[in-house]
Amino acid sequence: MSHKIAILGASGYTGAELVRLIATHPGLEIAALSADRKAGQPMGAVFPHLRHLDLPDLVTIDEIDFDTIDLVFCALPHATSQAVIRTLPAGVKVVDLSADFRLRDPAEYQKWYGKPHDATDLQETAVYGLTEFYRDAIRDARLVAGTGCNAATGQYALRPLIERGLIDLDDIVIDLKAGVSGAGRSPKEILLHAELSEGTHAYGAGGTHRHLGEFDQEFSAIAGRPVQVQFTPHLIPMNRGILATVYVKGDAAALHAAFTDAYADEPFLVVLPMGELPSTRHVRGSNYAHISVVPDRRAGRAIVFCALDNLAKGSSGQALQNANLMLGLPETEGLTAPAVFP
Repeated sequence: MSHKIAILGASGYTGAELVRLIATHPGLEIAALSADRKAGQPMGAVFPHLRHLDLPDLVTIDEIDFDTIDLVFCALPHATSQAVIRTLPAGVKVVDLSADFRLRDPAEYQKWYGKPHDATDLQETAVYGLTEFYRDAIRDARLVAGTGCNAATGQYALRPLIERGLIDLDDIVIDLKAGVSGAGRSPKEILLHAELSEGTHAYGAGGTHRHLGEFDQEFSAIAGRPVQVQFTPHLIPMNRGILATVYVKGDAAALHAAFTDAYADEPFLVVLPMGELPSTRHVRGSNYAHISVVPDRRAGRAIVFCALDNLAKGSSGQALQNANLMLGLPETEGLTAPAVFP
């Protein structure tokens, strides 16, 4: 049986990535695509790389008959999903790719996003969408909150180590490099070619990046005590990809063994041999994440790496992985294509 799905915000990068992934999915049918500013246009006119696909034209959200939809991917800007999801029929499942439902505490949402949450009743029911760690809850969820792409990368590099008590919780540094598509498709001066190319820069430094709210929430819950990591992302002049370099105090061999054990049965989390370094080029366009450990020259310290594609495993691929679970489909359906290389 084919499940009918709608993608709201289909004119953005994550919306287009969902279309690309679902195009060959045997169990899903794209029944509706919304994009308010580009409503009335064919999807192929907005994204020519999708021109060959038989897709519905873009419409406004209020033109969609949600009574015919089984699941909605909500790829709308932050702070807009709340109002839209409230209006959807109760029987429609939702995977939200925005930040609106990632933080469980309304006070934390207001702290990091600067405004009160307008749908706290829905926020209480939302399941955090890091698939490998919330799989059972996601299967039964009506609303799943996709993680931040940076937050997912850092968590894949740290969760098993925190769970097993293998690292010093007060000495964790996440240095992260991210591609430009993570900033979205809206025109921004800082993303102009002349502003971005031939250089790189840090952003959200000093504890101001919003994904710290997810790190605080998840790491503290695992540890049973407050955990605050140091985190600095950098914008790199590449289209896709995230590489996290994480500095920790712990035994490298024990850390590598923990990853090997924790991710042994995970279809999309690949633990590299000890000392091998991952690259974003080896996961580009795929739903795979590569994790590795390198011993530091100082005894008792190690460096953990995680590389993934921010639009795939960090966002739309993760969303599809969750949707498969919610609809009772094989979790890996539509997601096993290898990376695009070179």
